[in-house]
Amino acid sequence: LRTSPLFLSPQDLYTAPDSCEGRCREPYNPEDECHCNAECERHHNCCEDYYRHCREEGFSSSRDAITDEDLLQVSEQLYKADHNKARPTDIAINPQYQASPDETDDQEDRSPLPLYKYVNEELFSKPTYASFIKLLDNYQRATGREEEVTAKELREQDNFLREVMKTELMKKLFAFLHKKNRYGSEQEFLADLKEMWFGLYSRGDGEQDSSGFEHVFSGEVKKGKVSGFHNWIRFYLLEKQGSVNYFSHNFEGPWDTYPDVLGLQFSWDGFYKEVGSAFIGSSPEFEFGLYTLCFIARPGRGCHLSLGGYSLSIQTYPWTKSTYGNGKKYIATAYVISS
Repeated sequence: LRTSPLFLSPQDLYTAPDSCEGRCREPYNPEDECHCNAECERHHNCCEDYYRHCREEGFSSSRDAITDEDLLQVSEQLYKADHNKARPTDIAINPQYQASPDETDDQEDRSPLPLYKYVNEELFSKPTYASFIKLLDNYQRATGREEEVTAKELREQDNFLREVMKTELMKKLFAFLHKKNRYGSEQEFLADLKEMWFGLYSRGDGEQDSSGFEHVFSGEVKKGKVSGFHNWIRFYLLEKQGSVNYFSHNFEGPWDTYPDVLGLQFSWDGFYKEVGSAFIGSSPEFEFGLYTLCFIARPGRGCHLSLGGYSLSIQTYPWTKSTYGNGKKYIATAYVISS
């Protein structure tokens, strides 16, 4: 009996580590880059093509998928629920020079005046703002330096999470994620928020020196450049102190009210940020909620939303070098990528 040789293509011999093809219901392995088992949606660590290959199996069904249309609808709900955002009379900004794409990295200050002409600081007495601001001085901005988290700082984290979860905005976000089978209870959601945002990981040489919250909201300095730092309140407070110098902006959102969006060039004690995109005038819970939504729904990809009828996209990235719980990913960064 003669047998013809069997030729296998590389695809037949090799399952890509970032794909669910041929891996549906595969047992959990912490060494896997992403997962295809029944629990991966709950732990938001599924491979990007999970729905394509496994959607009718195990944990997920098609009704649990977060569709592009779902994101447009829920982001409009969150936009309408941002009752703590600035009113048009609360903030006056002076954007001055608009930089072209080839000018954003030249570190030239083309705006002689501060960005913020006026902010009504009564906003900062609202509970979510006050608890948010208390978190901002809890971090050493240089990567590679171990963060020491005190009992007081842990209480401040818990207080901020408690305050944001009291808001209609975060309750709507939880209701959406609960309906989509991502969380069984508000307590589970709260515990996961604390880990994904405040859990420490290493951007340096093994030191627990960073977290999603520090990177996105407080800002870091890595290799002589500003890293992260996408929050308007932090920017305003440091500009008022004289440690942030506004240089220019390269895009501005279409809104005639708040929250608006701005792409900024600035220096922080001499360290430069080429494009620091930020919402302007939004409440802390609005940014926190939108970034969380996009991290859970579209980690590592553009997350397309609708705010007041305008299109907007957010980019998030998971931290891939360490995990928590059952292989869950920390937030590496989150920011607005379009106006």
